[in-house]
Amino acid sequence: MGEEQQIVPLTRPAFEKAVETARQLEEFVCRVLLGQERTVRRVLACLVSGGHLLLEDYPGTGKTTLAKAIASSVRDVKFSRLQFTPDLLPSDVLGVSVYDQKTQEFRFLPGPVFTDILLADEINRASPRTQSALLESMAERQATVDGQKYELDGLFFVVATQNPVEFRGTYPLPEAQMDRFTMQCALGYVEPEHEVAILSDQARDHPLDRHDPVATRDELMDLVAAVRDVRLTDDLKEYIVALVAATRECKDVQLAASPRASLALMRMAQALSLFEGRDFVVPETIQDLAVDVIAHRLVVEPEAKYSGRSGRVVVEKLLQEIPVPV
Repeated sequence: MGEEQQIVPLTRPAFEKAVETARQLEEFVCRVLLGQERTVRRVLACLVSGGHLLLEDYPGTGKTTLAKAIASSVRDVKFSRLQFTPDLLPSDVLGVSVYDQKTQEFRFLPGPVFTDILLADEINRASPRTQSALLESMAERQATVDGQKYELDGLFFVVATQNPVEFRGTYPLPEAQMDRFTMQCALGYVEPEHEVAILSDQARDHPLDRHDPVATRDELMDLVAAVRDVRLTDDLKEYIVALVAATRECKDVQLAASPRASLALMRMAQALSLFEGRDFVVPETIQDLAVDVIAHRLVVEPEAKYSGRSGRVVVEKLLQEIPVPV
């Protein structure tokens, strides 16, 4: 057996640089998306954790603006937006091989998935066949077209949106697709005073048109690398596993969380800790993230669902029951 890989603590200059980059990104997005500071920090943590995000919220709450603001905050980052519709095909997502008359060879034309940040708008409007086109890309950062594998860039972040109340003409995301999303959250409606500020801020133009990027792509990738060096004790790893494993023993749960949920919670806790200015994880950060990272992966028994016990309720209950490391 090989030796266990050890996490090397960040050097002080590297840590301070990573925290500064994180702070600049957060300030940029918060200037565009007013009144959403807590959610913005979590979404950016999802980005640098190497994961993917599912936003389920009402129209007009800023889901598209959030994705565009993240892309605009970094120089040289490629951004693609794909509107999912019932007639969308897998080739519209991944790309297609076309025959070149001049060279008499097939040439691959990359689809929108070959980007840094992909906004999959209203993802549940596409057929399961098209939805599944994203599975390989989200899990393995590659795409297979006509038997040929194509690697995606080191930074590949999917922001998918769906409407929680409109179900006509939609296809619910299958369990395998839901499990690929590191976190599911919602922006929600802002407070009235923030909404007044939004009116004033956009009276003449959009804030995205007047703010310059605050970081380079290389600085963002350094931030992504720094997340892996945030310290996590064995006690906290066991705590994460205990939370996830408890879903497999819960009588209200039909389909529990897998080890992918444990990995996602660990990475998210490391990333959020860095945004909070720490190079180590504390239990409170894990507790703060657990519902958003685990709940959407659960399939609740019909009886429990009809009684109002959702996946979020299940995880909140487990947080009260599982002993916290001291």
